[in-house]
Amino acid sequence: MAFFQEYTRELIATGILGILLIIFRIISTKLVRRYAKSNQTLEHRTNLVIKYIHLFINILVIIALIVIWGVQTKDITIALSSITTVVGVAMFAQWSILSNITSGVILFFSFPFKIGDVIKIHDKDFPIEAEIEDIGAFHVYLKTIDGEKIIYPNNLLLQKGISILKDHFEDREFMD
Repeated sequence: MAFFQEYTRELIATGILGILLIIFRIISTKLVRRYAKSNQTLEHRTNLVIKYIHLFINILVIIALIVIWGVQTKDITIALSSITTVVGVAMFAQWSILSNITSGVILFFSFPFKIGDVIKIHDKDFPIEAEIEDIGAFHVYLKTIDGEKIIYPNNLLLQKGISILKDHFEDREFMD
């Protein structure tokens, strides 16, 4: 019982924070789903963005718990610097994966094109004209008029010029 008497404020604050966590997760999920519904976004893309937002909220809650329970800044600094070093080395080795995830989130919210659109990617060496079949977290899945399937990284879509030609392929030949 001494524990509860000594840490009553921290326990109450932790309980309130837990309730706020649930409320923020529910509200953010509803807002993202409403946004996705108004822009006709696929459900798996919506779920991916919801996971990213929930991760961000969870990180904020962990930081708040550290403050509530009065963890010493020296201990936090040592732990964070160790974790940052390990994660930094891993992310440097996998930089393209991180940039593709970020690009996927940007493509979700900016919504420049949708599944079914025919796009032209203005690449000097390998121009591509294809229909978008799917937009994933890391790649966009394209299909040319010849039936060739292309998996194109999201980060390159943000770097290259893109023209939206039409809503979908018609049953006719491409004109050069």
